Amino acid sequence: MKPTLEQIPDESNASFLWRRFAQARFDAPFHFHPEIELTHILKGQGKRMVGRLVSDFEAGDMVLLGANLPHTWTSQALPNDPFAAEQVVIQFKKTFLGEGFWETPEMAAINLLLEKAKYGIRIMGETRNLVSKKMNLNPVPPPARRLVLLLEILMLIAESDEWEAIDFHFMEFPPTTQDTERFRVVYAYLAEHFQSEVSLETIAAVANLSPTSFCRFFKKIARQTLVEALTKFRVNHAANLLVSTDRPVAEICYESGFNNISYFNKSFKSSLGVSPLVYRKQPSKLVAG
Repeated sequence: MKPTLEQIPDESNASFLWRRFAQARFDAPFHFHPEIELTHILKGQGKRMVGRLVSDFEAGDMVLLGANLPHTWTSQALPNDPFAAEQVVIQFKKTFLGEGFWETPEMAAINLLLEKAKYGIRIMGETRNLVSKKMNLNPVPPPARRLVLLLEILMLIAESDEWEAIDFHFMEFPPTTQDTERFRVVYAYLAEHFQSEVSLETIAAVANLSPTSFCRFFKKIARQTLVEALTKFRVNHAANLLVSTDRPVAEICYESGFNNISYFNKSFKSSLGVSPLVYRKQPSKLVAG
């Protein structure tokens, strides 16, 4: 499945879209569109892919995406819950208020924010809470009020330092469509199989490349080695188990795909700065990035 161009429908009474969705699961294809997008996940958890990076997400996830940046959120349906996935999405073209609007002196901070959004921005902390209150209105406010709220939301984010770039290198070194699709398939395989042994030969075959060509491809797109990527998947999974269960550390080590305790402890501390036992007692919000 290649990243597809999504046609955003026009609304006769509005120059941009502000929509709320509730469905069984997140299942949109990997796609892009010329509109800038602010997405806030109200309910659900799963995998988020932006550019070349795949990350876990949960309720509260908030992301600002620049024009034409490929993305998707995916999750599994839950038994007896037809509305397990809920989100609020705002989409607008940069020119929806006219050519040059964001270049005015008053809009300088927001204009800079929209430039940063081409890498994808994850919004965090109190800023996310404040923006959530403005986005999570039911029913959706009338058109004029939506415009005022959008400007307030963008200014809140622009004036904050509670954000991080999702994929800084994607727009500087955009892969071809073929590379993007190949990378999506590879990361989907890693996300499903990281708890098991993943050989270079197997993952190269998934990518339809020779082992040597795969190593070059993966390092160019992911900007890390296969071993580094697998370690991050495994450390993040272990960190989640440490704070959400009382299972023994040794059991978590093997459950996460590590094959010995010593290497697990070393990898965990290298990624998150503390040992698994310390992390369990004082869990950090950091993940291996």
